[in-house]
Amino acid sequence: MTTETPLASTPPQPSFQIEKLYVKDLSLELPNAPQVFLQSESPQLEIQVRNDAQKFGDSLYEAVVTVTVTAKVGEKTLFLAEAAQAGIFSLRDIPEADLGPLLGIACPNILYPYVREAISDLVTRGGFPPVLLAPVSFEALYAQRNQAQPGAPQVAS
Repeated sequence: MTTETPLASTPPQPSFQIEKLYVKDLSLELPNAPQVFLQSESPQLEIQVRNDAQKFGDSLYEAVVTVTVTAKVGEKTLFLAEAAQAGIFSLRDIPEADLGPLLGIACPNILYPYVREAISDLVTRGGFPPVLLAPVSFEALYAQRNQAQPGAPQVAS
């Protein structure tokens, strides 16, 4: 006769799953159109990237990466483009210590290519050359955020 060990004694395996990806907000403003299209100078771009995450259900989290691009020539704004790419992620049986890195690094790394594409497409549809956003190190942002002020939204310039 053999004795079997019950399966209930093994701890549940952690799981990380993408449930849904979606554009949460999308905006393009051309406050000085149509005159801006006569502009011959190259604009100065100001780019801000921020991300945040929050729990909203049992093992469900929403992570959002927001990119804001402002193009100016002198004091005149050519355009202001903003996109917020969001995702719903299922994080089950994840140790508490691993939640922060998953939500602050892994989720933004998944979302960032989508928001890059949305900004480029949005600016092109506005009549301007595409804005090609550089890669962002969400790992460095996460480390910087934890040193400065735990729990604050992550912002990069």
